[in-house]
Amino acid sequence: MSVLLFGVSHRSAPVSILEQLSTDEADQVKIVDKVLQSPLVTEAMMLSTCNRVEVYAVVDAFHGGLSVIGQVLSEHAAISMADLTKYAYVRYSEAAVEHLFAVASGLDSAVVGEQQVLGQVRRAYATAEANRTVGRVLHELAQRALSVGKRVHSETTIDAAGASVVSVALGMADAKLGGLAGKTAVVIGAGAMGALSAAHLTRAGIGHIHVVNRSLPRAQRLARKIRESGTPAEALTLDRLAAALADADVAVSCTGAVRPVVTLADVHHALAGGHRDEVAQPLAFCDLGMPRDVDPAVAGLPGVWVADMDRIQREPSARAAAADAEAARQLVAREVATYLAGQRMAEVTPTVTALRQRAADVVTSELLRLDNRLPGLDSAQREEVARTVRRVVDKLLHAPTVRVKQLAGAPGGDSYAEALRELFELDPQAVDAVATAGELPLVSTGSDTPDPTDSISGGSTESRQ
Repeated sequence: MSVLLFGVSHRSAPVSILEQLSTDEADQVKIVDKVLQSPLVTEAMMLSTCNRVEVYAVVDAFHGGLSVIGQVLSEHAAISMADLTKYAYVRYSEAAVEHLFAVASGLDSAVVGEQQVLGQVRRAYATAEANRTVGRVLHELAQRALSVGKRVHSETTIDAAGASVVSVALGMADAKLGGLAGKTAVVIGAGAMGALSAAHLTRAGIGHIHVVNRSLPRAQRLARKIRESGTPAEALTLDRLAAALADADVAVSCTGAVRPVVTLADVHHALAGGHRDEVAQPLAFCDLGMPRDVDPAVAGLPGVWVADMDRIQREPSARAAAADAEAARQLVAREVATYLAGQRMAEVTPTVTALRQRAADVVTSELLRLDNRLPGLDSAQREEVARTVRRVVDKLLHAPTVRVKQLAGAPGGDSYAEALRELFELDPQAVDAVATAGELPLVSTGSDTPDPTDSISGGSTESRQ
């Protein structure tokens, strides 16, 4: 089984396509459930952000798995499969691992180096784990991706060079308005992105913030935090949006709604009752929603400036400095190589274990035959013969089994396990049984580092999880 990624992102598709593919958490659960209805898919996880929709799945067959995932997404977005594939990208096996590590590190973001995507990967994994749609493969992959993302942000300077989508958008608004200090802002949406937007506005010296949200209690909680940081703030419900915009210089919207929350009528009302000189000081919108929170027609109004995700990702400040990004890429490349080597070694382990079990069965059979032929041996003699035979077999198998695991860590290493199975006529079902059980005998090899697959057990064995 291998990991298959089917995705669409800001790098492969326009915002309009991403809007059609956008999902909320309930949609994501349904999509994963539909994908898992196929017998070709055993595990699945969906990552959906403002810039990407990606499904990671463990599949038995590449083409079959690809067809299943593509069809489910096609039906969800009401896009034909032919049109969807124009904008989609596919990664398989090692390439899928590399892609997820890069995503978690912020290297594939619209704003290179942003940290928000790491949290989004964490939430995607947590949702999949809570719904029991991930097994051993995606569990290990997601955990390692999160670890790699943390390393990139803590061990490279990509954070200093890059920025979040929020900081880039507000930097653009700051330049357009001649500074944000002392001005009035509206934050639409009181979730994580709304809180981040408020923090950036506060640091920029904004004079007042209106927090507008569908749920008033959530808006009140965010407004209280803003006031505690020293900036005046009030909480409003969405029906007060037009009035709040009339008093505002800049609005940041990040609701995750499936249709625009800022309508043409809202902005007409705000412009009619506003205080600004629309030529010298336009009403600036930072639309961070996906799909768009601001009706696209709003951008055509005089006295209005809109920065949406298309515009933000073209901004030069959205790209990390080349040297910082390269350092992060090198770290990711090393982590990918280490992870893949570990996976290849883990894949050969059931074969090695099955070989040693086969050898143990042969030893046991021959010792029984010896007992039948030489019934006069006393217990001490029988035990000494048994130990000798086991030592001989251990020594014969030790070097090749250790070496095959070392070789398995290199690219193409799975061929060594196949050769081992062929040479010793190992039953594939026996190997699969070992892999499924996930338990290996713990016995001493006489080396400094015990390896549970490097010795023949002569009696009862312990096991590890």
